[in-house]
Amino acid sequence: MKIHLLYILLFTFTTAIFAQNTDESKVGSYVLPELLRAQNGEEINSSEKWNTIRRPEILKLFEDNVYGQVPDSFDKIEFKVLEQNNNALTGKATFKKVAIYVVRNKKIITIQAHLYIPNNVKKPAPVFLTINHRGGETMNPSPDNEFWPVEEVINSGYAMAGFDVKDVAPDHKTQYVNQILTKLYPEHISQPNGMRALGAWGWGAGRVIDYLETDTAVDAKKVIVVGHSRGGKAALWCGAQDQRVAMAVSNESGNSGAKLSRRNFGESVEVITRNFPHWFIPKYAEYANNEHNLPIDQHMLLALLAPRAVYVASAAEDSWADPKGQYLALAAAQPVFGLYDFKPNLPDNMPPDNEQVIHLPLGFHNRDGGHDMNLFDWRQFVKFADEYFKKNNNKK
Repeated sequence: MKIHLLYILLFTFTTAIFAQNTDESKVGSYVLPELLRAQNGEEINSSEKWNTIRRPEILKLFEDNVYGQVPDSFDKIEFKVLEQNNNALTGKATFKKVAIYVVRNKKIITIQAHLYIPNNVKKPAPVFLTINHRGGETMNPSPDNEFWPVEEVINSGYAMAGFDVKDVAPDHKTQYVNQILTKLYPEHISQPNGMRALGAWGWGAGRVIDYLETDTAVDAKKVIVVGHSRGGKAALWCGAQDQRVAMAVSNESGNSGAKLSRRNFGESVEVITRNFPHWFIPKYAEYANNEHNLPIDQHMLLALLAPRAVYVASAAEDSWADPKGQYLALAAAQPVFGLYDFKPNLPDNMPPDNEQVIHLPLGFHNRDGGHDMNLFDWRQFVKFADEYFKKNNNKK
């Protein structure tokens, strides 16, 4: 009986996957919500109007329809360096394992952050901060670990930080409420627009930034939040919420990340809300097979990072994440960056595979291969960060 039920579940899931369109000729037409027109019809034609009128509107629309609110209050935060090795990576780096204690209403959670800081950089180092959903073992500095290539990043003059998302919200349909939701913000569980898993992971990145602001060896004004797949969704939402993030890097974040929801290609809102309901507020599921009624689309999420930097990466074989849909979202976000006198001017067509496009403060690449984050990706992230920080008064 159990085996029979398993086959039914597998068939249902497989059918749902293959029902999704991956034929470009069948995408159809769609109309994106207007970026630069307020809900009262007012035209947004300046950065001041964007900041005071349209940006708060869009932020609230995402809170109320997709990700939920992210609380910014707690009673106390403290840091303790649990381990330190000043000669990590054969002397190239200083390694710290840091416990971050957050207290609210006499309840406490602990986030453990891993941090590698280059020893040969005279000024405080800019830092890549990874929202890691693949487990703490992936923050091992092994030469074979392309997902988190610490030595490569250190050699480029950047610090490398990361934390395991389970410290703030396990990636599980029911257990996600453990840690910060049950312990610190239980009221959010019952709120229609209360924080869910993706918001919690971004909240965790914010607490790591709190620590980085106290560490004089890193430049907390040059924090680059990075995430792959679901971590990429969280990185973008974190960057939209927390304006201390200098740059958000979304690697193959796909649906509900950098990909346009209205574009009928790859994963859909119906599939993602059915398989991963804990990432979003319940209302988001109402837009399953109903994306045209969403009051927002993902180009608006990317626009919320303006005037800071955004980098979107994808992979040619990752049709589920819709590389073209991610590129089109980035291109559609450009008018907001134009309000800040940037002229990114991304090409109308997505660039060829393995060719990086940099039009500051925006960047993109679509490499060969499938759904992963590898050394090629990281080298493009570093190159983009070099260009961006050089443009903004040098990175080192």
